[in-house]
Amino acid sequence: MINFQILALPYSQFTPLFNVSNMKLEKFGAIKTIVDKKPGFPCRVSLQDAEVGEEVILMPYQHHVTNSPYQSAGPIYVRKNITTAILEKNEIPLMLHHRLLSLRAYNAQGFMLNATVVEGTDLRNALQTIFENDLIAYIHIHNAKPGCFNCEVQRA
Repeated sequence: MINFQILALPYSQFTPLFNVSNMKLEKFGAIKTIVDKKPGFPCRVSLQDAEVGEEVILMPYQHHVTNSPYQSAGPIYVRKNITTAILEKNEIPLMLHHRLLSLRAYNAQGFMLNATVVEGTDLRNALQTIFENDLIAYIHIHNAKPGCFNCEVQRA
């Protein structure tokens, strides 16, 4: 068995944004909104679906900062006043179980070596299979249909 660790984005990176006006947020393509359904607003910090009535910010985020052609950015949701998820080794957050997921596997230089689509219920097996290739340094998990980044997975 190959151990893995799923990493959430740190809340401290986003805290100041909740004190910024909507007009300032709009200048860099972000908006505050109130959650109106669950699931539908997966938070990249708590790694949980936001609850109906919660305030979230939808913003552009550069999730793959690398000196390779595979640099990437896209929209993410962040919930207000939450803590950064710290998952146990080999733990998979519930928010990933009920989604169709796109897995993108990269080497240490940021080049994609593998990509696949799996149901969230099959994520553990897919991660194990991908990490069997010793050249894979990390995997990005995206929501397959909209393509949004969810989280990064590293070897533990």
